[in-house]
Amino acid sequence: MPDSPAAAVPCPALTRIEVAETCTRMAVHADRREWELLRGLFADEVVLDYTSLNGGEPVRLTPHEIVDAWSATLGGYDAAQHLIANHLVQFTGDRAVCSASFQATHRLAGPHGSPLWTLGGDYRWELARTADGWLINSVVMTATWGDGNKGLPAQGAG
Repeated sequence: MPDSPAAAVPCPALTRIEVAETCTRMAVHADRREWELLRGLFADEVVLDYTSLNGGEPVRLTPHEIVDAWSATLGGYDAAQHLIANHLVQFTGDRAVCSASFQATHRLAGPHGSPLWTLGGDYRWELARTADGWLINSVVMTATWGDGNKGLPAQGAG
């Protein structure tokens, strides 16, 4: 019996959950240092925009380049926790945009200064539905506040 047309149309609620979970997994896999799982969330080329934190221009990177950079940065901390909440998902066909609030705490014990650096703000992801599920092709992080030891990223990288 052929598939009915209704079977080909994804459920809007399920689609929203799948998109939001993909975005949440980016934070979870990064915090747990699950680099291979993290790499699998990204499209072949991803636009990363962290200019609100670092200045400069958005960059286009491969999943391998993203994970190499994040593992070097996050791997220098004793621990990191990125909390993602308040997901709002919009989709049209096989494209989706998810926005969410975040709070990211980074910990590195050291002899000088606070061992914590915390950022808060918003993420905006663009995703595409593929045969492998939803893949992230754009990430924009907008930091709106920070607290703690701003020198922690340099210490972790050193």
